Amino acid sequence: MLLNKDLVWKRLNLYQSADMTQKLLNRCYKNMQIDNHEIKSYDNCYPFIYFLQHGEMYYSQAEHAPIPIKPVLLFYGLIHLIKACLLSVDPDYPESTSVLAHGVSSRKKKKQHYQFMNDEIKIQKMGLCTHFSKKMFHVEHLEGEKIIMKDLFYQVPELDDCFTFNNECNIFHILKKNTEYAIPLSILDQYHLTLDSFIRLLKDKNAISIQTINHDKNYIIIKSTNEDTPLLPFRFHLTKNSFCLPNKQAKYMYYPELIIHYLLLYNLSMIARYETEWWCELIKTTPTNDYPFISTFLSITAEKTPYLIFKYLQSKL
Repeated sequence: MLLNKDLVWKRLNLYQSADMTQKLLNRCYKNMQIDNHEIKSYDNCYPFIYFLQHGEMYYSQAEHAPIPIKPVLLFYGLIHLIKACLLSVDPDYPESTSVLAHGVSSRKKKKQHYQFMNDEIKIQKMGLCTHFSKKMFHVEHLEGEKIIMKDLFYQVPELDDCFTFNNECNIFHILKKNTEYAIPLSILDQYHLTLDSFIRLLKDKNAISIQTINHDKNYIIIKSTNEDTPLLPFRFHLTKNSFCLPNKQAKYMYYPELIIHYLLLYNLSMIARYETEWWCELIKTTPTNDYPFISTFLSITAEKTPYLIFKYLQSKL
């Protein structure tokens, strides 16, 4: 069932119960074989609730805020939601001040003819970014990584219409019926892989449990052993309620979407705060392709990130 924005928040509000939250955290800590798991789950249930409450407040304000300040509100809202999730896997969070920083850096001064799509951020060794990536998703070795914004936009399925309008393509839509997935055969040319190599890629990443494989002149037909949600590099297109694969191979296709949204919102929030002239100029005159991508992304992330948080917490039940 596809959850709309209001329903997602209603589901998240179910965690606004100390009793339910304590049971959830206790189950998580017990599975992790944490000493004194009952005590720690009780100690953390209220911080967990407060993080969710504060996160929702930021998102609520962002919904009615003008575009110039939306990135700041959405970024800090996401931070609070992530911190709630962190408490399900890290009972001692924050164990030190080193995990409180954002963990990302951006160019301090924008060059002439600057375009957001070509801007670059760098992931720091310490901070929230690497910490939640490791604890929540077991993604390591991000420190020092330099990433271009367009490469991140490519990993947001719901931006497909923006890319199509600019004669580009960022995703392959996957047709799914029960346990069958139909993947366009043309993906092999885009990935520069044979059929066997492509199937091996999916198997190596445990992206999908494969029972049988067939193909016709248009599609690779994969029958899965179950109806479980496929894992990366598959992504879920929220507005079209369908699964997809990135249009081209890139290491970022294996980044969980919460990391993608965190990095994009970080840079946009920094620009909104410290690059006021360029930011206001962009919004008023819309001189480049940056504006439609940014404004569309802000609408998407306001709905997608709470959904991703909900799905993450749901997986802990």
